[in-house]
Amino acid sequence: MKSMDVYSSQGKLASRVVNFSSRRILFLALVFTLFSGRAFSQETADNKVIITGVRFAYPLVEKWIKDYTAANPKAQIVIETRTITDPQKYDLLIEAYEQEKAVKDSREYISVGRYALLPVANSKSNFAKEYADKGLTEKTYKQIFFHDIYAEKDKSLPQDYTIYTRLQKAGAPLTFAKYFGYEQQQIKGKAIAGADEHLIKALLKDETGISYTTPGLAYDLQTRKPLDGITIIPVDLDGNGRVSKEEKSLGDLDQVLTSLEAEKIKNVPIEYVHFSIDKHNSNPEAKKFLLWVAANAEKDLRQFGYLKPDAKRLEQEKEKLERFAAVK
Repeated sequence: MKSMDVYSSQGKLASRVVNFSSRRILFLALVFTLFSGRAFSQETADNKVIITGVRFAYPLVEKWIKDYTAANPKAQIVIETRTITDPQKYDLLIEAYEQEKAVKDSREYISVGRYALLPVANSKSNFAKEYADKGLTEKTYKQIFFHDIYAEKDKSLPQDYTIYTRLQKAGAPLTFAKYFGYEQQQIKGKAIAGADEHLIKALLKDETGISYTTPGLAYDLQTRKPLDGITIIPVDLDGNGRVSKEEKSLGDLDQVLTSLEAEKIKNVPIEYVHFSIDKHNSNPEAKKFLLWVAANAEKDLRQFGYLKPDAKRLEQEKEKLERFAAVK
């Protein structure tokens, strides 16, 4: 009996030792998981960059994100789509018009490229049939697109057309109106809520539709030809009051971009697309991404329908950005 008691006591002791060891291992595993989870969460937070802003630039920005993350796999860069307002929290803002001074003073900017605005029409419209050959001069532009009682009237202008424009304040309509000396609210037509691509969708559904848009939305980026159903309307690029045969050559996107870059043109609004970052509360990974974009953006601009930025302006902004990024 005593022998059995001894074995029983030893068994209980061994069992307690095993249980204690198991609990200790479980505790240590839990602590390790907790701290490693926190470290992972911290690393994720540090490496995550949220981008928002003008939607027509998203395809280009997505290409940059893909290339950057291929070289920096730990980085998590995402686009949060702008709706009526911007997301509550973001690191980088991409815009298509010059901001007010108060906004510009609080952010660091890099101008990554330029976009043009071209007049477009539904290919079945009477407007497209007439003006694809006739083209637009500055006077005709103003009469068609803007509420201006002083604009010179063209009595041959067809009446059965419907202009589509943006409802919200946005880069394209602001740039379009400003170029011709107007405000966004002075653009005629049906104001469409949503993004610039919604103007194209509305135009394609309406055989009287006309609008203005970027080359990246007016052309198929793969074929480099105008989108099916859309006619690009030629304009008087040299300001001589008429549209030449060369100015009507709009069938190839690359040819159009070359023309817009090489000449001092008229009647085509052009503005910068730029990234900005908060000067006082910026994500280190966002700074790294922005520097990468400044160094690598130019090679992708043509593919997505953009013009190169002014070289001197870009270099000055890159130098400012490098100084800013160096501050911890």
